[in-house]
Amino acid sequence: MLNELQEIIAEKLGLSAEEVQPEKSLKDDLKADSLDLFDLVTELEEKYEIEIPTEDLDTLVTVQDVIDYIEKR
Repeated sequence: MLNELQEIIAEKLGLSAEEVQPEKSLKDDLKADSLDLFDLVTELEEKYEIEIPTEDLDTLVTVQDVIDYIEKR
């Protein structure tokens, strides 16, 4: 799952997959803004056939948070 998410996040943010590590903060370390995060959530919802409610977005701080969230769904 990590490799797959690294590719998706890297593509959305214009980074290399190596830069997208589990401990990295989406906003602070990877410089994702609110539009980037919206696009990312939309793609993750489609790819993994899940719904990520707006109120859950605040819990998705790091790459690992995203992995954990998807694995629980």
